[in-house]
Amino acid sequence: MNRTLLEKYNVPGPRYTSYPTVPYWEKNPSTDEWIVSLRKALLTSEGAAIYVHIPFCESLCTYCGCNNRITRNRSVGMPYVQTVLKEFALYRERLQTGEKIPLGELHLGGGTPTFLAPDELTVLLRGILDHCTPVEDHEFSVEVDPRVTSTDHLAALREFGFRRISLGIQDFDPKVQEIVHRIQSVEQVEKVTSEARKLGFDSVNFDLIYGLPFQTVSSIEGTIRSVSALRPDRIAFYSYAHVPWIRAGQRRFTELDLPDGEEKRRLYERGRELLEQEGYVEIGMDHFALKTDSLYTSTLAGGLHRNFMGYTARNVNPILALGVSAIGDAWTAFAQNEKLLETYCERVERGEIPVSRGHVLDPEDLVLRKHILNLMTRMETSWETSEMKTPYLESVPARLSELEKDGLLKVTGNRCTVLESGRPFLRNICMAFDARLERKAPGTRLFSSTV
Repeated sequence: MNRTLLEKYNVPGPRYTSYPTVPYWEKNPSTDEWIVSLRKALLTSEGAAIYVHIPFCESLCTYCGCNNRITRNRSVGMPYVQTVLKEFALYRERLQTGEKIPLGELHLGGGTPTFLAPDELTVLLRGILDHCTPVEDHEFSVEVDPRVTSTDHLAALREFGFRRISLGIQDFDPKVQEIVHRIQSVEQVEKVTSEARKLGFDSVNFDLIYGLPFQTVSSIEGTIRSVSALRPDRIAFYSYAHVPWIRAGQRRFTELDLPDGEEKRRLYERGRELLEQEGYVEIGMDHFALKTDSLYTSTLAGGLHRNFMGYTARNVNPILALGVSAIGDAWTAFAQNEKLLETYCERVERGEIPVSRGHVLDPEDLVLRKHILNLMTRMETSWETSEMKTPYLESVPARLSELEKDGLLKVTGNRCTVLESGRPFLRNICMAFDARLERKAPGTRLFSSTV
């Protein structure tokens, strides 16, 4: 990569799993407004998504930016499951659908969903699925920690129709694992992967991170080779987001322990090179898939989508989010639950929908959301039709001009196309369409570096 471009564009910027991005949420919906938004989305939905956040982890991974609760006390599992099911009952009562919810996707994330015992997962899933009707081609997926996931866990999930599994790996190098407090062997990962496939999970994803402390090109090569030998269907190869002012666990190391901007990008480029040699295709940003995987076929068909759960093969809306800190999406509004576990539980016990903040999208937001989504999934966008126009777009070509001069994109009339050379700078390109960021630059650092 051109070092001058890297230095020029390696600035703090959003990852754009949503627009507006969370720091720029402004108009909080009332509970009634949020319910109305969900109800309207359900009326036109071919199958909603339900996301359940399980916050518990046995130990803290110091790179992690997720909302979690570190504990080895297993007695917290079932009370939390019962609270989530009470929250779901509150939604069903308020939504007044009168029938079972059509379900396109169900995702368990965390934290560590397999912190819950198999019988606790069974209670949770039965309590949700008894009130839903899975649509044709539904997809149920789960994030797991190979260190705490047993065959009984996998069998319980498979019994309820789960076919997609994502394993958190990050890096296999012992020195890196020690500093990020995530020690697991290739053999542990291989065992969970093999057992999942035997039980009928037909899509396996591995999560990897580049830019971690003490990573080198050599360590990335070793990790990628070990991963490739296990042939996951998908690989998420994320950029480490160093935000110690937000996540205290990241203070275990300093920026001096991290690869600098140029070295960090070299890690990604080498990783991508090896993955492509193994038959993986780069999808969107930070994701790779085999040509047999639905992410790849969806990309070819123009159906790739991106939301708070990452890249998905289709747009499933609304997302009904359950559990502490979980974020729901009705397209016209976002809502996030209470982030403190005790507050979340207390509000549910009082019979309240436990939303703490959110955002009702205005007409400009809705248009710009489409453009940023197009860029993140299709590498191009156009504002030639009336439904894709808003006055802010008149200034966008000028904001893109420097990026175009640097050979990262092409602007033709009212169309922006990201060139292959522009892929590493996709977040920077999206920032040109971010009206809220442009109008109110953050007074303190909110985001990780874009490259």
